[in-house]
Amino acid sequence: MKEVWDTIVIGGGQAGLASGYHLQKKGLRFLILEANGQAVGSWPNYYASLKLFSLARFSSLPGLKFPGAGDHYPLRDEVIHYLQEYAKAFRLPIKTNQRVESVEKTGETFMIRTVSGDRYESKTVINATGAFQHPYMPVIKGREKFRGNILHSSEYRNPTPFVNQRVLVVGAGNSAVQIAVELAEVSRTSLAVLRPVKFVKQRILGQDLHFWIRAFGFDTFPIWRFGGVVPRPRAVIDLGNYKACLAAGKPDQRPMFASFHADGVIWPDGTKERVDTVIFATGYRPHLAHLRNTGALDAEGSPLQAAGISTTVPGLYYVGLEGQRSFASATLRESVPTQNLWCENCSVI
Repeated sequence: MKEVWDTIVIGGGQAGLASGYHLQKKGLRFLILEANGQAVGSWPNYYASLKLFSLARFSSLPGLKFPGAGDHYPLRDEVIHYLQEYAKAFRLPIKTNQRVESVEKTGETFMIRTVSGDRYESKTVINATGAFQHPYMPVIKGREKFRGNILHSSEYRNPTPFVNQRVLVVGAGNSAVQIAVELAEVSRTSLAVLRPVKFVKQRILGQDLHFWIRAFGFDTFPIWRFGGVVPRPRAVIDLGNYKACLAAGKPDQRPMFASFHADGVIWPDGTKERVDTVIFATGYRPHLAHLRNTGALDAEGSPLQAAGISTTVPGLYYVGLEGQRSFASATLRESVPTQNLWCENCSVI
């Protein structure tokens, strides 16, 4: 007789691991299916010097404190290690190298099929694939003619390959600024932006910005109850000397270029410039193709959901979507109660 699980969690990153913690506390029979060889989400794909813009004491998943001093800003590798230890600490049932190809609702249960040919049946499904699996790059005229290098920030690791190059970083967010400042140490780097970078102070009255965000309730304010999706703020948190670097022109800011040409870009005033590499720090888009046959997605492939609960497919839930419930959604500092919302509505509990 084929085993029917209470829940299958798709994705073993931070959202999937936190879901596993709550499922385990409820005494449910579940599996976490992770597409890659280890359950650490997208973190290994980020650049080596990436630094969280929230303090360690605000960056813990439920049940396990982030290690080290609470007032430091963890680096990428610290987060990877923490997630590895989190899975071990709670002995979460994770199956790696299980990339989900399709999900289908068959009567009262779901059938989950993986690329490797495995099948799993469950009463409910929690999609925890997150918002950082599908890099987005805008379509810009002349790109096919450009003979230089084009990459997304998800492909950037460190500045070594770009020494003495002419580099453009497209974007005005935290990642764009961090990467551009780092590259400006070894190359001639500019930020190409649609609007000038805006900064917010890292500390206000001696406290980290996130202390105040949490203290005033902005971090967890349930805007979804009013029919809205929480937009991410566009301001960059000045974790170090980022604002000073931009003020000194290392890197400088320029209005977004109009198009590519064979050897570089054409700026809005018509000036051509030779460029070696263009790095797009332009974020990500939803990629939920495995749910396409369930009726769970709209015409653009985005989930039809309210606060993580599918509005079209009973028994299907989401965690880790950007703007899902609050300003903190899709971050390590997401609060425990909101991570657990779907548990309050799950039919198997």
